[in-house]
Amino acid sequence: MGSISFRRVIRADFPLLAGWLAQPHVERWWNHEFTPEAMERDFGPVADGAEPSEDNMVLLDDRPIGLIQYSRYEDYPEYIEELSPMMSLPDGAVTIDYLIGERELTGRGLGSAMIAGFAEHIWSVNPNASCIIVPVNSANQASWRALLKAGFRVVARGDLEPDNPIDDPSHEILRLDRPPGGDAERRRDSNDADG
Repeated sequence: MGSISFRRVIRADFPLLAGWLAQPHVERWWNHEFTPEAMERDFGPVADGAEPSEDNMVLLDDRPIGLIQYSRYEDYPEYIEELSPMMSLPDGAVTIDYLIGERELTGRGLGSAMIAGFAEHIWSVNPNASCIIVPVNSANQASWRALLKAGFRVVARGDLEPDNPIDDPSHEILRLDRPPGGDAERRRDSNDADG
């Protein structure tokens, strides 16, 4: 399969991202504008560090193949409110969104590999991240199956505003918990031993 790695999105990536967002297999689920103005509006603040989230290029053997976004629910209270009828979010919950830009690279297991690899990234950069909770439109089976293959489990189902208005509001809510023995747990154990 090759080696998967990640790096932060920079403005020089915007034309490539726009091309991916215009691809039918991406546009179907993301329903995102891909004009230069839209790219600047939606990705510029994150690239500048003015938005409390991360946009990362997914690299396969150093070749950009996709995008994975990461944010903390606590920074976006409107998402907490939207999910509240289905579940209460634990402290430290985070979420991701992702795409593979080229159609010919889909269906090869890259989605689940990049999700699993990025979960490791989250655990390493955010010791307070308790779990990753991802709502996925129920009709987007490839997406939620990739999450299942990456170790997530379905924890709730319910209606949310779909990204694409042609879709039914039904969503699967999937969750992956921080593995035991992570940095935060090691620090707690160390503090308990010191006390």
